[in-house]
Amino acid sequence: MKLENTKAQMRKGVLEYCILLILSKRPSYASDIIEEMKSARMIVVEGTLYPLLTRLKNAGLLGYRWEESSQGPPRKYYELTENGSQFLSELEGSWQELVGAVAEIKNS
Repeated sequence: MKLENTKAQMRKGVLEYCILLILSKRPSYASDIIEEMKSARMIVVEGTLYPLLTRLKNAGLLGYRWEESSQGPPRKYYELTENGSQFLSELEGSWQELVGAVAEIKNS
């Protein structure tokens, strides 16, 4: 079994959570989300990000607005909806439970 495959699967499992966390801080352009993910060593590419953003938007967790840009065409800025904020709160609880369970297993 290859370590890289397992690491990729672990990242995929938390990708939506990380996107919601980023957008909970401020509305963001897709490139800004990618940059923040890269700086946290959560590598993500546009081909992965855009389908996730669309799925989250279609689920009612994200909205977006167009903003004019001085560097080209208007940009689409994503932001959490009220449902998205509630969903994120529930995810945070689930994340804490998961982290606690893994820590318990590791330390037993």
